[in-house]
Amino acid sequence: MIELKTGREIEKMRAAGQILAKTLDLIEQNLKPGMTTEELDKLADGFIRTEGATPAFLGYNNYPKSICVSIDDEVIHGIPSPSREIRDGQVVSVDAGVLLDGFYADSARTFAVGEIPNESRKLLEVTRTALQNGISQARRDSRLGDVSYAVQQTAESAGYGVVRDLVGHGIGRKLHEEPQVPNYGSPSTGVLLKVGMVLAIEPMVNLGGFQVRTKPDGWTVVTADGSISAHFEHTVAITEGGPVVLTI
Repeated sequence: MIELKTGREIEKMRAAGQILAKTLDLIEQNLKPGMTTEELDKLADGFIRTEGATPAFLGYNNYPKSICVSIDDEVIHGIPSPSREIRDGQVVSVDAGVLLDGFYADSARTFAVGEIPNESRKLLEVTRTALQNGISQARRDSRLGDVSYAVQQTAESAGYGVVRDLVGHGIGRKLHEEPQVPNYGSPSTGVLLKVGMVLAIEPMVNLGGFQVRTKPDGWTVVTADGSISAHFEHTVAITEGGPVVLTI
């Protein structure tokens, strides 16, 4: 069942989202070659707690860390490690969640570490644009397929693969709620969007094909062909005035 949020509840999610945005800003400011992915995890965990919130990912389905850090061909759910050093020229995706006052926010960004190849830089730009185009369709009386189609068209028109095995989701009192939000689909199909719905829209786009596989750790998802992947995500509320991004 899709749960509609009140204006007051959306404001609570916005408060969580603002902490999350500051967390990702902090990571971007500190991200540099030689850091370990666990150092990023500790940085995020400490900041979120200082702000009076809780890292949403820690312990979720037994996930062992507070954020996900996925590098290069890793699409999502990379587990921070003290032995994993970040290197110049890599593409690093950070996915994080915050729980505050009973409500969740979820967001992700992909960062370039130093100088990255032009093809990787374009991938990041297109994936970010795909997210914005998807958000623009998250309006009352539109269909979920309109959001999905906007993401897919933006990515595929640039020649990239849109991940199909992983999707966005509703969010609120739970980190993952109905409906699922695929990054591919047909316009004018799917769930009717209503005021009060809150969606985590999160394009995952690969430089190569759309196929993925999961590594033996049971968490880290990588591209099947070893190509670079990018991931951007915002928590978005559907309001009378249009889509409102809560994680900025």
